[in-house]
Amino acid sequence: MDLRKLFWFSCALCCAHCYNYLAVFPVLGNSHMIVFSPYLRELARKGHNVTLISGYPQKENLPNYRNVDISSHIKKFIEVMDISDENDGKYYQYTGAMLASQIGDLMCEALSSPEYQSFLKENHTFDAIITEAFNTDCFMSISHTFDAPIISFSSCLLSSWMYGRYGLPSNPAYIPSMLIGQSSKTTFLERVENTLMKIVHNLYFKYSRQVKDREVISKYIGSNATDLESYIAKNVLLLINTHYTINFPAPLVPNVIEVGGIHVGKPKPLPKILKKWVDESPHGVIYFSMGSFNKGSTFPKEKMKAFIEAFELLPQRVIWKWESETMEGKTDKILPYKWIPQLDLLCDPNVKLFISHAGLLGITEAVHCGVPLVLIPQFGDQHNNAKCMESTGAAVILPISKITKETAYEALSKALNLSDNMKELSNRFNDRPMSPLDTAVYWSEYVVRHKGAYFMKSAAIDLPFYQYYLLDVLLFIVSILLLVTYVSYRFLKCVLGLTGNQNSKRKKD
Repeated sequence: MDLRKLFWFSCALCCAHCYNYLAVFPVLGNSHMIVFSPYLRELARKGHNVTLISGYPQKENLPNYRNVDISSHIKKFIEVMDISDENDGKYYQYTGAMLASQIGDLMCEALSSPEYQSFLKENHTFDAIITEAFNTDCFMSISHTFDAPIISFSSCLLSSWMYGRYGLPSNPAYIPSMLIGQSSKTTFLERVENTLMKIVHNLYFKYSRQVKDREVISKYIGSNATDLESYIAKNVLLLINTHYTINFPAPLVPNVIEVGGIHVGKPKPLPKILKKWVDESPHGVIYFSMGSFNKGSTFPKEKMKAFIEAFELLPQRVIWKWESETMEGKTDKILPYKWIPQLDLLCDPNVKLFISHAGLLGITEAVHCGVPLVLIPQFGDQHNNAKCMESTGAAVILPISKITKETAYEALSKALNLSDNMKELSNRFNDRPMSPLDTAVYWSEYVVRHKGAYFMKSAAIDLPFYQYYLLDVLLFIVSILLLVTYVSYRFLKCVLGLTGNQNSKRKKD
């Protein structure tokens, strides 16, 4: 029996019902695929047939996993951004939705890919379509060709416009917008800001982003395929890469499932150079990385100097993710390293602190491994991520505009003392009845087993605005109260008038 036959035989044993999943992930950066790839691989390992349309095809050779590679046509997002003081400002938080929409423009152009167009002409039947819930709806149009329920997957916190399509509560009094750094306990002005932010983002998505989506769908798929509302109605499951222990708790409906940490696997042995550096550090190691989008060499020189001087005041050694050949001002305590297996390093017991840009994947890995954080948020959801972590007592926020030798040393010293808090948070995060990966696979199978599981959808989805917010009920109650008040007023006036007339007559008599 050859390996292919053996594989299919084992699939038949472990999976009595194997389904066909079509995954459409035309993401422009690999950081999102880091979340989606383990999930798709696990579906395939369970015996399901997986077809992936992406610019980042799956490298692992599985006979029931097909890649439709659109990398030659997709415009890769430039995964390098300068680290800057300006990113602390409100401007970048307020315009985040527009930046996401611009990325959506680039993604939607992949509809014109010859590989994508060729695939649409093939004769297939799929049990479910899986796509990203992020910044565009244009790829849900594939359900026009392959009619199937849609599973959406968000690699980060939900954007404001995602709540309504699942009937999720989005009360700005305690659920902050993902693009502003607010806590769940807000002041009056913060509630005003959050409310306005959500309204603006929802309107922008509906009247700008979705208009563009319809235009590009009409151009590349056909004018009869632009009914976004019908595609949105096919959404039966939403997987979110969050968890209530590290993101602010919020009410969820049955078909919205948290799978935060789905990308976290088992740590592997470190490369020899890193392992030697870590093991030979008697007081432990501080790990410094600003993520894949930010090159360490773009760190402002005066801020970099402040950190280097602050490190000299601490006993720990430092591993700094650094892409350039040289590092100005480097001391013997610092090891610049171009590529670092982050999870493997963070889970080493001698790593005492992680300095990060507050990306959700890095935060999740740090929490999983129990390493406290100093967070320097830059853009997107990072300010919100940082605020969430600060509220747990396991992280310190250090705005880049505030970095000096003194503030850096203060933040590092404070965070190094948060180890116990982070260990407790790690225990809460990892204490689950099922792993995030198994949870995602289970519910993906569940919605297919139950023919879309439309019964899990909230009735709130179909309510008009005035009914959802009970405006008609409030208007009715207020009208009744006003009517009762008016009738009571007229009645009392009449009674008082009669009484007054009787008194006048008595006086005359």
